[in-house]
Amino acid sequence: MYHRFRRLYIKLFHWEYWPMWAVYFPVSFYYAYLSVRARSLFFFSASNPTIETGGMFFESKWKIFQLLPKEYFPSTIFIDESDSFDLIEQKMKDASISFPVIAKPDRGERGWMVKKINSVSELEAYHRSAKISFLIQSYIDHPLEFSIFYYRHPNNENGIISSVTFKKLLTVTGDGVSTVDELIKKNSRAFLQYKKLKQNKQIDFDRILKRDETEVLVPYGNHVRGAMFLDYNHIIDKNLIETFNSISKKIKGFYFGRFDLRCTSIEDLKQGKNISILELNGAGAEPAHIYDPGFSFFKAQLVLAKHYKMMFRAASENKKRGVEFMTYQLYRTTKKMEKAYKQKASLV
Repeated sequence: MYHRFRRLYIKLFHWEYWPMWAVYFPVSFYYAYLSVRARSLFFFSASNPTIETGGMFFESKWKIFQLLPKEYFPSTIFIDESDSFDLIEQKMKDASISFPVIAKPDRGERGWMVKKINSVSELEAYHRSAKISFLIQSYIDHPLEFSIFYYRHPNNENGIISSVTFKKLLTVTGDGVSTVDELIKKNSRAFLQYKKLKQNKQIDFDRILKRDETEVLVPYGNHVRGAMFLDYNHIIDKNLIETFNSISKKIKGFYFGRFDLRCTSIEDLKQGKNISILELNGAGAEPAHIYDPGFSFFKAQLVLAKHYKMMFRAASENKKRGVEFMTYQLYRTTKKMEKAYKQKASLV
């Protein structure tokens, strides 16, 4: 009972944990206004013409990777649901991918079914349970993980970076006395992930960490999985903008979205060196810096409204160029496909 009330208290008084509908409800009225101007609720689909649904939902990560310059993303292979495990091993060999790897659904969001896999047996188990198409990606161990939100009006030669987020992985720090289990319970952010963490057989919950010793509990920067998002807009400068102008203009039909990446240092990030793009998200992406624990809910609404306006401008211009907005029928069909995809994955 105590744990239940503690979880409720943490979520209630920290809006970053609120459900999506609650976070987006106030700004939805502005989205409705833009929809009236666009004469379509689905104008988002034209913001990135080469990405399915503009990247709002159920887009294929694999197809997006085909748009990216190969030098900027890790070795990645597509696994069809019908592929045998022997074929998977051959694909990994051909792509020079070795363990550890990251497995993730080809179509999914917010950390759904993303898992770091360290061995053949773990990959076999993931393959058996997935029942859907998924990607296997080389695990990139660069020390820093960031999200970079980029926008460029289709008529403009250069764009802007509107959001930079540093992702602090979910960790606990030892005191020389407490077990990992006890440290998790003492840490509010880790405590919210306790049930999921207990399913991770790689964590030794009885181990006592030395004073100031840290242990990474979740090896990727996903907010739903406990990562802390920090506002790093202060690092935006001419070099960073020029780097992402260069990368983005090589991606056909991309104008609005967020790069999730790992890099070796901030200076390398600004120079476009030693960076690895883990995902590129389109219209459904968020300016993730708003989830900084010190960011106010009211200010977050203003930031979201600003990004809706950017998306509207890109979509409107692309509409003038002949890109049609998604129809209601296509929206319904795609949503049904998305539901069936997730239901299939849940059948173990």
